[in-house]
Amino acid sequence: MDTQPLIDFLLQFGDLNKQQTDLIKASVTERTYKAGDYFMEAGQVAREIAFTLDGIFRVCYYDKQGNEVTKHFVSEHSFMVDVESYNSGVCSTRYVQAVTDSVVLILSKDAMKNLSDTIMIWDAMIYKITTKGLAQKMERLSNMFPQDATERYLSFLEKFPNLANRVPLQYIASYLGITKHSLSRIRKNIR
Repeated sequence: MDTQPLIDFLLQFGDLNKQQTDLIKASVTERTYKAGDYFMEAGQVAREIAFTLDGIFRVCYYDKQGNEVTKHFVSEHSFMVDVESYNSGVCSTRYVQAVTDSVVLILSKDAMKNLSDTIMIWDAMIYKITTKGLAQKMERLSNMFPQDATERYLSFLEKFPNLANRVPLQYIASYLGITKHSLSRIRKNIR
């Protein structure tokens, strides 16, 4: 199991010695998902955090009209968890689905508590990671909605160049808030 991408990611948020990185490596388990499998489904309580080693996931939900809406994508070397469900113990309202065959490292709630109790800077690191993720999400949202559909797609290509050819069009269209047909027309017009 290759844990180095996780360690490299964590080291961006604080200094860890070898003993601490060894403890982190021993605390994770590897799990694989086939495209279409769910890491988490609505109605479940989040009890683990995943770090994506390989593959792409999407976070989605169903709106009041029953339409599936892709909220965002999680690609390699990123954490994924429904923070509210994980922290509060409430049922999630979202689905987290593998878009491609994927490999993740899992940190259980017990493992996270053990790391928090053992590594003095662990909670501060997790806070920094969570804050950075929230800031990135807010930036994506604030930049997307003043734009028309073509601008949103071009912005998506600029911000996520590695996703455009790996994610089915219907998921990208849903993320952009347009129909698959509209996205096909936009793609045709910009070529």
